Amino acid sequence: MSFTPSKGSSKLGSNSNFNRRDRRDSVDSFDIQFNNSFDAALDNLKINNQSEIFSKKSISGSRENFEMASLAGAESFGTSNNGATLHGDNQPLMNNGDHVFDDENPRKFQSIPRQSAVDSFTSWIKNAFTTGSLGMRRSKSSISLGDQLTEREIHPDTTPIYDMHKYPSNEVSNAKYNFVTFVPTLLYEQFKFFYNLYFLVVALSQAVPALRIGYLSSYIVPLAFVLTVTMLKEAMDDIQRRRRDKESNYELYEVLGKRALVPSKDLKVGDIVRLNKGDRVPADLILLQSSEPSGESFIKTDQLDGETDWKLRIACPLTQTVTEADLLSKISLTASAPEKSIHKFLGKLTYKGTSSSPLTIDNTLWANTVVASTGHCIACVAYTGKDTRQAMNTTSPTVKTGLLELEINNISKILCACVFVLSVSLVVFAGFNNADWYVDIMRYLILFSTIIPVSLRVNLDLAKSVYAYQIEHDKTIPETIVRTSTIPEDLGRVEYLLSDKTGTLTQNDMQLKKIHLGTVSYGVETMDIVSDYVKDLLETGGKNLPGAGASRKNIASRVRNMIVTLAICHNVTPTFEDDEITYQAASPDEIAIVKFTESVGLSLFKRDRHSITLLHTASGTTLPFDILQVFPFNSDSKRMGIIVHDQKSDEYWFYQKGADTVMTKIVESNDWLEEETGNMAREGLRTLVIGRKKLTKKTYDQFKDDYSKASLAMMNRDQEMNRVVSKYLEHDLELLGLTGVEDKLQKDVKSSIELLRNAGIKIWMLTGDKVETARCVSISAKLIARGQYVHTITKLTKPEGALNQLEYLKINRNACLLIDGESLGMFLHYYRQEFFDIAIFLPTVVACRCTPQQKADVALIIRELTGKRVCCIGDGGNDVSMIQSADVGVGIVGKEGKQASLAADFSITQFCHLTELLLWHGRNSYKRSAKLAQFVMHRGLIIAVCQAVFSICSKFEPIALYQGWLMVGYATCYTMAPVFSLTLDHDIEESLTKIYPELYKDLTEGKSLSYKTFFVWCALSLYQGCIIQGFSQYFTGVEEIYFLKMVAISFTALVLNELVMVALEIYTWNKIMAITEIATLVLYIGSIPFLGEYFDLLHVKTLRFFGEVLLTLLLSVFPVWATKAIYRGLHPPSYAKVQEFSAV
Repeated sequence: MSFTPSKGSSKLGSNSNFNRRDRRDSVDSFDIQFNNSFDAALDNLKINNQSEIFSKKSISGSRENFEMASLAGAESFGTSNNGATLHGDNQPLMNNGDHVFDDENPRKFQSIPRQSAVDSFTSWIKNAFTTGSLGMRRSKSSISLGDQLTEREIHPDTTPIYDMHKYPSNEVSNAKYNFVTFVPTLLYEQFKFFYNLYFLVVALSQAVPALRIGYLSSYIVPLAFVLTVTMLKEAMDDIQRRRRDKESNYELYEVLGKRALVPSKDLKVGDIVRLNKGDRVPADLILLQSSEPSGESFIKTDQLDGETDWKLRIACPLTQTVTEADLLSKISLTASAPEKSIHKFLGKLTYKGTSSSPLTIDNTLWANTVVASTGHCIACVAYTGKDTRQAMNTTSPTVKTGLLELEINNISKILCACVFVLSVSLVVFAGFNNADWYVDIMRYLILFSTIIPVSLRVNLDLAKSVYAYQIEHDKTIPETIVRTSTIPEDLGRVEYLLSDKTGTLTQNDMQLKKIHLGTVSYGVETMDIVSDYVKDLLETGGKNLPGAGASRKNIASRVRNMIVTLAICHNVTPTFEDDEITYQAASPDEIAIVKFTESVGLSLFKRDRHSITLLHTASGTTLPFDILQVFPFNSDSKRMGIIVHDQKSDEYWFYQKGADTVMTKIVESNDWLEEETGNMAREGLRTLVIGRKKLTKKTYDQFKDDYSKASLAMMNRDQEMNRVVSKYLEHDLELLGLTGVEDKLQKDVKSSIELLRNAGIKIWMLTGDKVETARCVSISAKLIARGQYVHTITKLTKPEGALNQLEYLKINRNACLLIDGESLGMFLHYYRQEFFDIAIFLPTVVACRCTPQQKADVALIIRELTGKRVCCIGDGGNDVSMIQSADVGVGIVGKEGKQASLAADFSITQFCHLTELLLWHGRNSYKRSAKLAQFVMHRGLIIAVCQAVFSICSKFEPIALYQGWLMVGYATCYTMAPVFSLTLDHDIEESLTKIYPELYKDLTEGKSLSYKTFFVWCALSLYQGCIIQGFSQYFTGVEEIYFLKMVAISFTALVLNELVMVALEIYTWNKIMAITEIATLVLYIGSIPFLGEYFDLLHVKTLRFFGEVLLTLLLSVFPVWATKAIYRGLHPPSYAKVQEFSAV
């Protein structure tokens, strides 16, 4: 289809170059009507009217330079009564060579991406360095905008050369760091935590001789070790990301006009690329040619929108048959400004400067989609790098911090305050007669620095590595990979689960399970009867063909009519590969139905946009039909129809299938449809009502004329088209039957969702799929419980009255909310707080038609408003932003590739593995780390209390009680192994986490590490420290001559106290725990002879020493054990109750 300019534009068209610079820089109607931000600029300067006058004069009479906004008519052809735009892939293609334009509202379909202040400033700086300007282009009108907010004009012969620096590079980079930012970024991430900063200050203080206490290495080495391990781990992760990026960037492509293959990263806007089947689309492209004569090409968009069904794309009719040389030199394209929407695109293509054709979403190949059709296609690069839809819908990865670390950080601040108060108090009690009192305060701060032990970070980091190893080697969840080892504890704190649908909850494997004809139904076991009926389809001269039946049809004839209708009423295209037939369609439901008709003996043999041919398997006969009109399925109409002409019988038929909610009013009256659709829905089947209507030649001609007129209407076009369809077609259809299609769920999805819900986790399903599909899957997956009310909000575009839609949910908090992306977007924009104040309390929310960015926004908003941990799970490229925006991102390796898996914190192979990951590994990781952190703090607190008691008793002198090796050995050799062995402990058996998922609620409440438990451990440390140091001093005295005896008793009791406390805290013993306890005890006893510098070894050899140590240990441990046993008996925790009950 082409547009020929009138005489008024012949002069412009005669010049193939026609002053391209002027054409780019001038402000014509094309620019004004297309760009929203440009309109705003013109309005502000009060020259909008003048510009419109100028544009009318400059292109008066020209059909070539039509306004870009008028191209929206190609999209509006498929809109519903409310004016909402259809999914781009479901819009009808332009038929019969007629281009329909809608000038009623030229800005209706425009959407210009908004930049943040940071993005704008970055673009400004970049333009200043690359173009020498301040991000603004000069034009004749003295009004100019940055390139990212205006449409772009592309000339394949010049744009890749002269404008190569004007557009972003196509290089992909998912790396978090570069050579310059690596060290500063990591240091910031480490020292933004208070306790790490505290360790740094203490370590640096040892450089001052007056403040030095003990060995310098005892303060520097642990901190340096932590930083080194963290940097190495982050460096390895970033190197892996760069390797994956390199594979993508150096993927080679054939570019017309270039001898050698070109790497993906070197592709420029304007390059013309040849793609073959299976090739990844490297950038956002405009399809120019296809090896198919019809210009058709199928692509797989699973990495973009999560839908594994193939999408049909059409080459521009102007370029489908031109030579490659003409593609390079005689075409130009105009494309809209880059935007996030993957369902919208406006543009035009001009050939030889004289003929133009509009470009819509049907002509696009977005980046990271895959060519699915056999043969090849040729396309022009329109957007690269960060301008592509995929990049604009992807958020930058951030460094994730676990909730436990934040809680420990807050506790560390309290401990630091305690240290400061204690230090000042001791100096105050000693009196300020000392001129160096401030030095004493600093020395006390360093002496008590063990209260916040540097080994805390070392222990926690090593524990995370242990948890990662345990997860990856769990045989019940094979092939699980931990990609972010810093947040395993958050697996035990999840309160919101945001899940994708396709490939995550479902296998995306459809199968027709049942057909119902009103008086009889056929299931999987009885389909052989249907096959026998279809064998006789052509008997007796075709009397049983769709139009040849008698008024009273027998069952066999009704079955045949049903099968023929199913074989014709769809948008499936068959292809042959290696003598095997495969089906390509925009809906897996339709493929399932076509495969069903093939299985019963009636195959789809050939299909294009104008005809369809069926093959009767039993006789080998083909049944040809002409396609006269197709009415595609969309979420508004909820039905799909087709008008065909039977070439053999010369009859016209209108076939239609759709949801029962709309088809009930269209088919003839009956008394069984409502009941049977309800029965099938309860079985988890997706139902479609099938009907047909015979048309006379005269009726069809009248319909065609009226429909054509309605499609050209400039006012209320959609309403007029729908009115014509209702008048001639959609009434009194013959009801043929009902189909039930099953979307197979992932293994154990139902039980997994039930477990997670019982664990107190609120589940949201965010999908890009249709409303009806999401509803069916939610019911079959038990996401929506039986009898649960589903409150549906769809097609809400205006804020007026929107809050009224939420009123019911305020009353019934047990209802499920089903909302579409359009309505969700409106609430996010106008009533974000009000919407989420209600939604976050609902047990289930299902959001349909969500864009990738909407998914990410929902995750971020829930995190922001609730402060709770959010887990996101998905399997496609469209889920990456959501996964990266979550506290815990889980990717599933499946049919949609590994992109989500690579971007996630945890990679699993099936949804059901999530229950094991959260309920078992999440529980263990959190409870173990909580206990480990408290034990390490207890270990530091108790030694600090001993130091405080000694300082008070020694006339407030800042003298170190334990010096040199004793300080280093206490935190490492003598206590670390037994304390760290707590990472192998578990309080209940694994099976009980599935039997009693309610136990998970205790974790989300944060009871294992809270201010209450922290102060309990503080009190415990204070008691034990006072007992150990008090009795040690009581047995020996505090005089200097008894110092080594006192230290020997005190330190020995301290070490043994820790070993006994660890033993008392263990729930489930194993060999490693026992070995660490025994080995540590043996190590300490064996090292005593080498501690003559710190101990009085002669006293250690006496029986009195053993008696003093045992008495001190008994008084330190027994009251604690007794108190704990009594309290547990009176207030048993929930897991203890479960253990007792299961034991019985």
